[in-house]
Parts: sequence; structure tokens; C-alpha cells
Amino acid sequence: MAEFKLQVQDRGLQYVGSRRIEGPLLVVERVRDVGYDEVVEILGPDGRARLGRVLDISDTAAIVQVLEGTTGLSNEATRVRFLGESFRLPVSRWMLGRVLDGLGRPADGGPPPLSADRRDINGMPINPFARRYPREFIQTGVSAIDGMNSLVRGQKLPIFSGSGLPHDRLAAQIVRQARLLEENVEFSIVFAAMGVKHDVAQFFISNFESSGVLARVTMFLSLADAPSVERLLTPRAASTLAEYLAFDCGRHVLVLLTDMTNYCESLREVGTARGEIPGRKGYPGYLYSDLASVYERAGRIEGSDGSITQMAILTMPSDDISHPVPDLTGYITEGQFVLDRDLSARGIYPPVASLSSLSRLMKDGVGEGYTRGDHPRLASQLFASYARVRQVRGLADVIGEEELSRLDKQYLKFGDAFEHRFIGQGEYENRTIQETLELGWDIVSLLPRDELHRLTDELLQEHYREGIASDG
Repeated sequence: MAEFKLQVQDRGLQYVGSRRIEGPLLVVERVRDVGYDEVVEILGPDGRARLGRVLDISDTAAIVQVLEGTTGLSNEATRVRFLGESFRLPVSRWMLGRVLDGLGRPADGGPPPLSADRRDINGMPINPFARRYPREFIQTGVSAIDGMNSLVRGQKLPIFSGSGLPHDRLAAQIVRQARLLEENVEFSIVFAAMGVKHDVAQFFISNFESSGVLARVTMFLSLADAPSVERLLTPRAASTLAEYLAFDCGRHVLVLLTDMTNYCESLREVGTARGEIPGRKGYPGYLYSDLASVYERAGRIEGSDGSITQMAILTMPSDDISHPVPDLTGYITEGQFVLDRDLSARGIYPPVASLSSLSRLMKDGVGEGYTRGDHPRLASQLFASYARVRQVRGLADVIGEEELSRLDKQYLKFGDAFEHRFIGQGEYENRTIQETLELGWDIVSLLPRDELHRLTDELLQEHYREGIASDG
């Protein structure tokens, strides 16, 4: 074990030598006046400064998480200085249009963000009584979302996807097209990437730039070649800026987090290095509460006109929706979009699995005064009819399509039209909610009128397209 020394510098106590270096962790003995989550400056033999934070502390030692990796450090020559505060991010509206690294440092060649307002990236607890219930409908221009699983301002609605599915394209389309009805306002966007490849990050940058939205975007990029433990702070830094823009500046902010599975992998890596008792699939037992500390920073609060709407992308290993990351996320957020590999294989974009997707707040953000009075019942009818399509397709697999009844064949035609015309649309096709609802009536009118049990006679009289079912 290295000999322990203590040196006094002008900027505070500096500890020379460490007891153990293991993975991203550094153990320093005989520390005093050190607090949990405190920022640490680490100097290696080459004199390069690295940042860390206190992960755990006891009467005899502190465990420091080195955010930029421990490669090149040694027990004898490592010097550690505790800075007496937690990680803080300078926040300013002038950070829009900037590309930063995972810790909020410039990655675009520009100067560091200048602001006297530096905020703890862990945020401040929000009194639940101060939260405002999300209600206002957000038009994304995507029929599979607007018509069937509507997004509401202040909602947390993740995208559950699999490797190779177009979740990035869908997220970029939502960012380009999202707007509030009858309000001349646009979203400011805070984008946080954790462990994504350079080509994925470049896709978002190029997409935002070509569509003209880059000027209202702040990007936090902790890429695949960055130290993995940096990913644990990236969504918190992004949420801190979003809270400032929403609750201090009164803006409507869309926070996009990708990929939260990579974030959880880093959490598991650190837990293993600390020797924690693992939970499901090796993830720490506090995975639920840790994810909640990220997701629950979205919403609306009394006294502020702004809002934070959050979308997190999760890639499910082996397309397993019962995997701990999507499973626990589903308990915290207000629903999810699930991308379907079979729809994608058949060339349908976006491949949103309508029956597996859910927006728990949709009922409070659609209908008269928000979208249109027929929206809730039409969506319910589309769900019910599409569920019947699944049953008919299963029957056709057994007895053959030619043996089906005339009504069952009509359901098959409805299913094909629903998938290719309603769910399927162009990547740069921006549909209004009125266009989505009219298209929904065209599709549902492929079925006989007496099969539409979830629509009232008044709605059928006003919107049903007579003759389409018989023509089909």
C-alpha cells in the first residue's frame, strides 16, 4: 500500500497517495470534512487534472468516482483535492445552440458558458402539491402518436425500441414537428446522449441543423468513447438546464434522453466495482429510485408558465420488454411507445405497435376543447377493431384466408389499411390532428357500420363514409 501523505495547498487540503484503485473508483484514506457527492479534483503523475465525485464515505476513507477514468493513475503519485461542493452547472438561455460534453463543457469549439447562476445538477425537490396536472395536447405530426397515444405537455413518455429499429429517426421527427395547438410557441430542446456512437450523434446534429431547429437546441454528448461513468451525470446536467429554461424563463422544453439503457449499464458497472449486492440481471437494487430521480424532473409547477416534456429512448436487450430497464421505467413514466420489429420489416414507418403502446394521460388532453370531440371515441374504436384484426389473422394462419367469412376479410382489409395508411407515413410528413382524425374515419369506414360499437349514432351520422365498406 502506498505511503499516505497530506500536503496543504493555497486552494485547500491535497491528499497524496491512495489506498486502492479499482475500475473507475479511487479509495482515499484518512480524509476529513468531506461530504457525500462532493466534487473532487484528481491529479495524476502527468499533471493532468480529472474530475470525480465522492460516491461513499466512512470514518476512515472516501470512495471517489473518477469521471474521466483511472487509466494512468498510481497509488503513490495520485493527488486528490476535495472542492467542498457538489457538481454545479452554469445555466443561461444563451446555452441554446451549443454542443457540450456530458458534463456541460464546450464540445463545439466555443467558449465555456458564462453565467453567474450555477446550479446543483441533482436539482431541487418539487413539492408534489405544487405540480400542475398535465393537460394540453402536443401535436407531433405523427398519426400513430397523435391519434392513438397522444402526448400531453409535461408528460414523461419513453420510446421502447430494439437494436436496429428507427427510434432515432422517430425522435428527430418529433423534435422537428412538435407544437402546441392554437399557441404560437415552439419547444426549446435539451438533448442528452449517453454512450451513443458518433454517427448517431452526428445524425441528430445534422437533422436539427437542416430543419432549422438547432438554434433552439442544447446538446449534451457523452459518446461511446467517453468514460462510462460520465454518463451518470449527463441526464442530470441536461435536466438542470431544462428546469432553468422552463421554470425560470417560462419556456416549453422538450428533453430527449438517449440511450437510458446505456445509463443503466454504467450504473451497474459502478455498483459492481463498489461490491454492492446485485439485483435483477446484476443491476443495483436502487435502480428504480435512481431512474425516478431522472424521470421525475419533468412536468409543470404552479407559478411558472413553462413545462418540461420528457422522452427517453430505451433499447431493450433481445427486444425483451420485461428487462429491468424498460420494466421499471414503465412504472415511473405515464406510458410508452413500443416499436415493433415485424412492422419495420414490412417497411412501415414509424413501426409503432399501437396495441402495446400506451399514453396514460391521453384521456385528459384530447376531446372537446383540446383536439376534437370525436377523438376519444374514434381512437377507442380503432384500438378495438385492430385488436379484432389480430384475432382474424391468427385464424387465417390456421384455416387459410380463403376460408374466412366476408366480415373477417373486411377486417383484414381494415388492418392492412390501418398499418400502411394510418400508422405508416413519411419521415418528413407532418400531419395535423385534423388530418389524422379524418384519415382515421376513412380507415374505420372500411368496416360495416353495425360493427362500430364504440361510436355513437351522432358521430356515425356526421363522420361515417357510406359506401367505403361495401366498395372495399
